[in-house]
Amino acid sequence: MKTVSYVTVDVFTAERFTGNQLAVIPDARGLSGEQMQAIAAEFGYSEVTFVLPPDDPANTARVRIFTPTAEIPFAGHPNVGTAFVLGRQGEIFGRRPGDKLRFEERAGLVDVALLREGDKITAARIVAPRPLSVGPVIDPATVAACASLQPEDVSERTHPPVRVSVGLAFAVAELSDIGILSNARHNVSAFHEANARYPFADDSFSLFLYARTPERPWQIRARMFAPLDNVIEDPATGSASAALGAYLVSLLPQTDAEIEIAIEQGVEMGRRSIITVRVSKKNGTVCEVSVSGNCVAVMRGSIEV
Repeated sequence: MKTVSYVTVDVFTAERFTGNQLAVIPDARGLSGEQMQAIAAEFGYSEVTFVLPPDDPANTARVRIFTPTAEIPFAGHPNVGTAFVLGRQGEIFGRRPGDKLRFEERAGLVDVALLREGDKITAARIVAPRPLSVGPVIDPATVAACASLQPEDVSERTHPPVRVSVGLAFAVAELSDIGILSNARHNVSAFHEANARYPFADDSFSLFLYARTPERPWQIRARMFAPLDNVIEDPATGSASAALGAYLVSLLPQTDAEIEIAIEQGVEMGRRSIITVRVSKKNGTVCEVSVSGNCVAVMRGSIEV
């Protein structure tokens, strides 16, 4: 019987048992896609990553990302957590890791920088693999129904609800205040209706809700629901945070900007996470968006396959 090793980490936190859980299979050679999917379902985390040798030896590794129900092209916390795990190893497929990694993924190449406190790796920063894409606009009533709220709870003061992506698509919507955000509850029937009305090419309809105040526009509180993918609520969603950050900066009147955004997520779940998003805008176009956060190791073991 074959066994494979795994490591679990909590991502976007420096405190164990908070943040977003991730399981990493550091050497997934010999596993079929069906076995990877079964392992991801067994863990039941929002994502599990499977690390393989790169197709191009100039890159660090090929990373496949699975939710409990499907493989996805890109995600934020799986990349941050996988980089943290691999960086702390002595080698990656026979090569010593440096502080710069590059992952091959279905969405494209993901550049990663390992971050240290002294000589200890504590965090990672990833660059989103695709440029910002926007649209279609989504009916506020659809968003409200998915979140068990009223249409007037959805704010359009900055933008209407809209699909955005820098590698994985989300419907993003601003709510009137943090109290309303905390009251949101997913409605599975409404998600099925939204999925039929606004089909996403890479995944099922996922909703990223946020609230902020005019006094602190770059300190955001957020929640993400994806019940059609068995992710009732996610405590930290780096890919959605990156897409939202890129979109908000794209709406600024300035043609050039360097903005850092702090996104707090997972509070209502008791798994508080802090995601740092940095967005560069030049000549009116968002040219780079990165996501970073701390990680902490939790468990390690082996799986019988």
